[in-house]
Amino acid sequence: MLNMTQTFDIYNYFDGDAIKPLEKLEIVDGKFKAVTTAEIVSDRESLIIPGFIDLQIYGAGGRLFSAEPTVESLTIIEDNLLKKGTTGFLACIATNTPEVFNACIASAKDHRKIAKNCLGLHLEGPFLNAKRRGAHISEFIRKATLDEVKALIDFGDGIIKMMTIAPEIQDEEVIQYLLDNDVVVSLGHSDANFKQAKAAYDLGIQTTTHLFNAMSPIHHREPGIPAAVFNHNKAMASIIADGNHVDFEVIKFSQKLLKERMFLITDAVTECSSGPYQHRLLGDKFVMPDGILSGSSLTMLQAVKNCVNHCDIDLVDAIKMSSLYPARLIGENKFKGKIQSGYQADFLVLDKELNLKEITLKGELIHN
Repeated sequence: MLNMTQTFDIYNYFDGDAIKPLEKLEIVDGKFKAVTTAEIVSDRESLIIPGFIDLQIYGAGGRLFSAEPTVESLTIIEDNLLKKGTTGFLACIATNTPEVFNACIASAKDHRKIAKNCLGLHLEGPFLNAKRRGAHISEFIRKATLDEVKALIDFGDGIIKMMTIAPEIQDEEVIQYLLDNDVVVSLGHSDANFKQAKAAYDLGIQTTTHLFNAMSPIHHREPGIPAAVFNHNKAMASIIADGNHVDFEVIKFSQKLLKERMFLITDAVTECSSGPYQHRLLGDKFVMPDGILSGSSLTMLQAVKNCVNHCDIDLVDAIKMSSLYPARLIGENKFKGKIQSGYQADFLVLDKELNLKEITLKGELIHN
């Protein structure tokens, strides 16, 4: 692990609140010990930002985790994402059989001993609404029982950080159990009406899975889930900023309404020809064999660029959406998402065009 003190006369940096000129950066034991701001603002060539945090990604590096649920797969996914600037992520598993979920959980627990940037699992299903299943396999979708959820969380031993459910078909005791056991609950693949969605957020559901996708839409007489999110004072929402899942103009007005309550995910998959989720690349998106949109080919860096270049979102806000806000949601915001003393030294160096130049994880330079 690198301990260093270095001066930066050509760098700006994002400290978690604003972009400032950087004078000196000191890293000890993988954490920022001191970050010193320069007094003179100059035309600086590079920008240092916190590493990206992606709370929903299914695979990378040619490995779809649910199709090959092994420690090796997670290691390959980790390494591939790290080289793209993602210094923290939740490996996502779509609706599947109990056997596949258990295999993924077992491998993730084993992998935890050697994990670099994998923070745990996001289970997207199987407790969804089949009416809004999207690319999820309908035969695996079902209502949860409390005993089943208790067994799942117990077997997970802390590795399950997030779960997407359709609250309108689940018993309140199931939702409350997840919340009581520190699982971030996300409303998604849901046909809840406005009143049901509001009640779910009021109960404590913290966020929403890929806003606008696979959910009841906004209608002027049936406001649906998006309006419930917009009108709530706490509920957050992830969004896929690839221009395919959601039009850039919709992302633009959603960010104006949600501000610090909206964050970026990739929802990215990889080519796969085995198992129930056989993703095929079509242009810059992935589809299932029947043509249903299944996942993105997005990176977090491209999502940030799209926000800035196509959605009129300020760079400061786009950086927060890719790091600080997801860190805050999963309780990592005292360690990740800022370049400040005491935070883990996970950071990226970008050039003026926001191209990735360097990646550092826990104070160690990652070589592409």
